[in-house]
Amino acid sequence: MTQTGSLMDFVHRRRRGAELFLLLLALVVGIGAYAAVGLGVEGTIPADIAAYGGWLTALVVAAHIAVRLTAPYADPVLLPLVAALNGLGLAVIHRLDLAYEAKGRDNHDFAQQQLIWMTLGVVLFIGTLFFLRDHRTLQRFTYTSGLAAVVLLLLPFLPFLGREINGANIWISFAGFSFQPGEVAKVLLVIAFAGYLVLHRDALALAGTRVLFVDLPRGRDLGPILAMFAIAMMVLVFQNDLGSSLLFFCLFLAMLYVATERPGWLVVGGLLFAGGATAAYFAVGNVRNRFNFWLDPMAYYDQSPGSGQLVESMFGMAWGGLIGRGFGNGMPDRVPYAESDFILSAIGEELGLTAVMAVIVCYGLIVERALRIALISRDGFGKLLAVGLGSIFALQVFVVIGGVTGLIPLTGLTTPFLSYGGSSLVANWVVVALLLRISEQARRPVPRLEEPEPDSETTQVVRVL
Repeated sequence: MTQTGSLMDFVHRRRRGAELFLLLLALVVGIGAYAAVGLGVEGTIPADIAAYGGWLTALVVAAHIAVRLTAPYADPVLLPLVAALNGLGLAVIHRLDLAYEAKGRDNHDFAQQQLIWMTLGVVLFIGTLFFLRDHRTLQRFTYTSGLAAVVLLLLPFLPFLGREINGANIWISFAGFSFQPGEVAKVLLVIAFAGYLVLHRDALALAGTRVLFVDLPRGRDLGPILAMFAIAMMVLVFQNDLGSSLLFFCLFLAMLYVATERPGWLVVGGLLFAGGATAAYFAVGNVRNRFNFWLDPMAYYDQSPGSGQLVESMFGMAWGGLIGRGFGNGMPDRVPYAESDFILSAIGEELGLTAVMAVIVCYGLIVERALRIALISRDGFGKLLAVGLGSIFALQVFVVIGGVTGLIPLTGLTTPFLSYGGSSLVANWVVVALLLRISEQARRPVPRLEEPEPDSETTQVVRVL
C-alpha cells in the first residue's frame, strides 16, 4: 500500500474510533439520566435498568457497526449527538410517565413506546446505509419524490384513514397505529427540491428588476416559489397545521437561496410569508389564537382555548433556574403534552437552563455538521440535499424552542429526537442516515490515476488520426 493509502486508512479508522468513544459518552448520558430519574422520583435505581441499558446499547452499537461497514469515511460526530439526544429524551419521557402514573392516568407508557419507535428508526437507519450506497441515485426520483410527498400530505383527508388530533388533521390511523405522513413528506420534499434546483438553478439565478440594491427574480421564474407557497397555505388552512406549513415553505426558500445565491428570492419569500401570515391571522382561527396567546399569554391563561400550556411552561422554566430542581423535584406534568410539544420545558424545569443550553448546542452541532457536509460534497445534488436535511433540523428546532420560550408563536412541531412521537423519530433517523451517506461520499479519497511504469507490460492505447 502506498504512503498516501496508509495515511487515509489510518485517518478513517481513527474517525470510527472517535465515533465509538463519543457513543460511549452518549450512552452514559442516556442510561445515567434514566437511573437519575429512578433515584429522584422513587429513591432507587429502576429495576429494569439492565434491560433498558442493554437494549439502548445494542441499538447504538448496531448503528455504529453499520456505519463502520458501509460508510467508513462518514462524519464521526453526527451519530453520537443523535444518540445522546435520543437517550436524554427517553429518560425525560420516563420521568413524565412516572408523574402520570402517580396521578392515576391510564396512558403512562410513552417511554416504552418511544423505545420501540427508536428501534424501528435504527433499523431503517441501518437499512438506508446498506441499500443506498450512492446518494446521487435519489436524483433519479426527483419528480417521483415530489408526487409521493403530495400524496402523503393528502392522505389525512381520506375519510377511512384521516384522524384529527388536537384540532389538526395531520394524522392517519391504520390497524390501530397512528402515523403522521407529513414527517415522511418533508424528507421526500427535500429530495425533490434538491433534484429540481440542480437542473434549473441557472435559470432561477438570472436577475430581473433591481430595487434598492437587490436584484429581484424575473416574473417568469416565480412559478416554483408560488407553487410551494400555495402548498404551504393549503396545509395551513385545510390541515390546520401551522408548524408544517412554516417548515415546508421556509425549507424551500432556504434551498432556493443556497442554489441561486440571489438575495432577491429572500425578499420575495419574505413578502409572501408576510402576506400569508396576515391573511391567516384573519382567516384561520387557530393562527389568530396562537398569535394572541403569544402577545399576552397571561390574559388567556384560564380560557379555553387558552395559553395555559405556554404559561405553565414559563412558570416551570423560571422555577428551574440555572441548574434545575432535579429529577423528581419539579412538576413538569402540569404542562399539557409535556412529553411531546413541551418536552424542553420539562428539561428546563428539572435540569435547568444549563441543560437547555447543552441541548441547543447539540442541535447547533448537528446543523453545523450538515452544512460542513454540504461544503465538502463533490456534486451539486449532494450539496443541496445536505443543506435541505440540515435546514429541517435548524428550522424545526428554532420554531419549537422559540415557541416554548415565548420568542415566537407556538407552531405545534416536535423537538427532533427528544419529543415523544414515532413519526418524527423514525423520519429523523433516516435523515441522519442520508447525511452520513453524503458525508461518506464526500470524504472518501479520490482514486489515484497513476501512469504505468515504462517497462511494465501494459496495453497502450494508440490514437489513430
